[in-house]
Amino acid sequence: METPLHHVVVVGAGFGGLHAVQKLKGAPVRITIVDRRNHHLFQPLLYQVATTSLATSEIAWPVRHLMARRKDVTTLLASVDGIDPAGKTVSFEDGGSVAYDTLILATGARHAYFGHDEWEPFAPGLKTLEDATTIRRRVLIAFERAEREADPQKRAALLTFVIIGAGPTGVELAGTIAELAHENLVEDFRAIDTRKSRVVLIEAGPRILPGFTEDLSAYAEKALERLGVEVRTGAPVTECSAEGVTFGGQVLPARTILWGAGVQASPAAQWLGAPADGVGRLLVEPDLTVPGHKDIFAVGDTVSIAGPDGAPVPGIAPAAKQEGVYVASVIKARLAGKPAPAPFHYRHVGSLATIGKRAAIADFGWIKVKGSFAWWLWGIIHIYFLIGLRNRLGVALSWLWIYLLGHRSARLITQGRQWAGEEKT
Repeated sequence: METPLHHVVVVGAGFGGLHAVQKLKGAPVRITIVDRRNHHLFQPLLYQVATTSLATSEIAWPVRHLMARRKDVTTLLASVDGIDPAGKTVSFEDGGSVAYDTLILATGARHAYFGHDEWEPFAPGLKTLEDATTIRRRVLIAFERAEREADPQKRAALLTFVIIGAGPTGVELAGTIAELAHENLVEDFRAIDTRKSRVVLIEAGPRILPGFTEDLSAYAEKALERLGVEVRTGAPVTECSAEGVTFGGQVLPARTILWGAGVQASPAAQWLGAPADGVGRLLVEPDLTVPGHKDIFAVGDTVSIAGPDGAPVPGIAPAAKQEGVYVASVIKARLAGKPAPAPFHYRHVGSLATIGKRAAIADFGWIKVKGSFAWWLWGIIHIYFLIGLRNRLGVALSWLWIYLLGHRSARLITQGRQWAGEEKT
C-alpha cells in the first residue's frame, strides 16, 4: 500500500502563501490552498484601482488558473474560522474542514481603527478589490453630487477628500486623487471646477512616510504640496462621521474620508491561542513556526519577527515572499531528513512610494533615488513583478496613456446601490 503524501495546507493565497507553494514544487507533498477569495491580488497597485488608473483584472488573477498545471495543488474557496492543533484540522465558517500534516498561515491583515471601529463605515480602508471599488465609487460619486449641489458649503464638503494616515498607501492615494481632481476631470464637468477640490492628508506623527529617511520624507511632502495636497502632521484624528473629521481641535467638513492609518492582523493568533503583539500578529520562532506547534508556520502580515536591525520585519510584499520561500525550504529539509536551514534572515531589498504620476522616492539602503527617475524605476519594478505578459503590457500601456494624455480609463461607477440613492458616507 502506497504511503500517503505529506499534506501541506496553506491558508491564504497572498504573496507569502503562493511563494511557499511555488517553492514546494517537486517536493513529495500534496498541497491544499484555502482562501476566502478566488484570486491572488497584487496589493501594491491596489490604490490604482481605487483611483481609476487600472481595472481590477489587471492586478488580480484567479488562483485556480495560476495553479492549473500544478496537479499536486488543490484549491478550496472557503473562509477559515478555527484551527484544532491537536486534531490537526482547519475548520470552515460554512461547515467542513481539512486535515493537515503541515500548516502554513498566510492570512494577511485587515484595517485597524485604534478602538474606533465605528469609524469604518465613514472611512473605508484599502486591503481588497472590494475596498478599491468602494473607494473609487465614493470618489467619483462625490464629484457627481457636487455637480448637482447648489449650496456652496455642501458643495465644498463634497469636493473635500480626506486621507487619514501618511504611510505609502495614504501618500499614493492623496497624490493620485489630487491629480484626478486638478488635472484629469477638469473638462468633464460644467457646474463645478474640480480644480477647487481639496485633498487633505492627515498624519498623527511628526512627518509623512515615517518608514523612509527624513530627507526623502521631506521631498515627498513638497511633491504632494505641488500637486495641491494639504499635508497636516502632528494632529491625530479624534472623530470621524458622515459630516467630516475632527483633528487638532478643528472640524473639517468632508464627504469622502479614506483610511490608511493602521492594520490589524487576522485572527490567526486567536484560533491557536498563541502569543501575539499589540496588533494581533503571531510572535513566531526564528524558523517561523508558532511556539509550541512545530507543524504550523506563519508568514507575511500574520507574523511579527525581528529583522537584522532588531526592528520588526515590515509588512510588505518582499518580506512575505522571502518568508514563504524560507518556510518551503524548512519543510523540504524536514521531509528529506536534512538539517534545518539557518533561522530566517530578512533581506531588505528597498522601499518605494509614488507621489502622483511624475515623482517617487526609493530607498535601497546603498542608494536613494527621488523624482521622475524614481517614478520610472518604480514602474519598471512593479511591471516586472506582475503575473503574465498580457498584464504587464496592459498596465504599461495604461500608465503610458495616463502619463502622456492624462486620461484614466477605469472611471466607472459600479456595484453598490444606484448612485443617486447611495448612503452619504
